[in-house]
Amino acid sequence: MIRFTKMHGLGNDFVVFETAADASLPSAERWREWSNRKTGIGFDQALVIQPARSADTLAYYRIFNTDGGEVEQCGNGARCVAEWLRRQRKLSGPIRLESRGGIIEARFDSNGLVSVDMGEPRFFDDDEIGLSIDAMTIRFTRVSMGNPHIVIWVPDIHSAPIAELGPILESHPMFPQKTNVGFLQFVDREHARLRVFERGVGETLACGTGACAAMAVGRRDGRFAATVAIDLPGGRLSLRWEGPGSHLWMTGPAVVAFEGSIED
Repeated sequence: MIRFTKMHGLGNDFVVFETAADASLPSAERWREWSNRKTGIGFDQALVIQPARSADTLAYYRIFNTDGGEVEQCGNGARCVAEWLRRQRKLSGPIRLESRGGIIEARFDSNGLVSVDMGEPRFFDDDEIGLSIDAMTIRFTRVSMGNPHIVIWVPDIHSAPIAELGPILESHPMFPQKTNVGFLQFVDREHARLRVFERGVGETLACGTGACAAMAVGRRDGRFAATVAIDLPGGRLSLRWEGPGSHLWMTGPAVVAFEGSIED
């Protein structure tokens, strides 16, 4: 039996558990079964916490999508991993964590929120791209937050063709490893709205790295201030980025829903 904790960040939900570094993990088929919301646990990603691989970190975590694939980074997931460790090990100060996407720092705020240093956004030489899809030219910006994203400016996220364009862009041949697709609406310099079609998952209620990518694009385009509130379907994240040469910080909740066990 595997004992797990069900957690979420603004409705972006996870199953979280700890294993030894050499423990065998569930197969891709098993992840798909457990992620099913009718016959399994139900989750967007599984977060597997393992012993630290670097001397200056507290733990290493791995991220598996509902399609069974392993990915590099997850912003809401990073906050949940940090909160899980805080509760389990009775921590109070900042901690450093590592995933395939690199090392991040997490801080615990007095109001119950978790802040995570997501590093510096990385843009590409050919970051501004236009693709012709179904007689439409879709323009977007590529950016990495330790995992791949594209960001599309839209006039209104409620009418944006997410269900139609999300799967096409996610699996476009331009992205051999697939990509996350963000649809971003400008409100004012300190406020935006966002919906994200996540790679290997579909549209989720919130995407932490997607919000970071949106902040990076809006800031680089000169449309955002250094601090921006981004509203996703599941709630609000606070983003701060001074610009190139500095790290981007994300602040939001990390909530425990319940604990349980499932047969391996």
